[in-house]
Amino acid sequence: MESEITVHSGGCHCKRVRWRVRAAKSVVAWQCNCSDCSMRGNTHFIVPSQEFELNEDSKQFLTTYTYGTHTAKHIFCKVCGITSFYIPRSNPDGIAVTYKCVDTGTLNHVEIKSFDGINWESSFDKMGISSCSKMVAEKPE
Repeated sequence: MESEITVHSGGCHCKRVRWRVRAAKSVVAWQCNCSDCSMRGNTHFIVPSQEFELNEDSKQFLTTYTYGTHTAKHIFCKVCGITSFYIPRSNPDGIAVTYKCVDTGTLNHVEIKSFDGINWESSFDKMGISSCSKMVAEKPE
């Protein structure tokens, strides 16, 4: 997997929510089958929260939905309804970026992995997804 870091821009359908994220040009995106992700068809890659920057003007257009443990913060645009990013239960210290909401031209490759959100605890323990929100220096070798 290519590890060159670049700045990706993206946002929602109506473009009222815009952000920038520093991530590799090739990413691993997670397709989850939990009740929320499967209904939305969300497939996302996870970055440390320090690598994500929301445009200040976008905040007024956001709203948040939580359920269950209330750890995940499903953030979406109040105008068009698109979840272009959110705070995942698996990585509350990170940001999950919907890869299809990244502007074209900066992502070279997206590898899709499955996350069994229906059986969240066993999948979380098995998949190692929690390391995705750690800064490179923090990641175990």
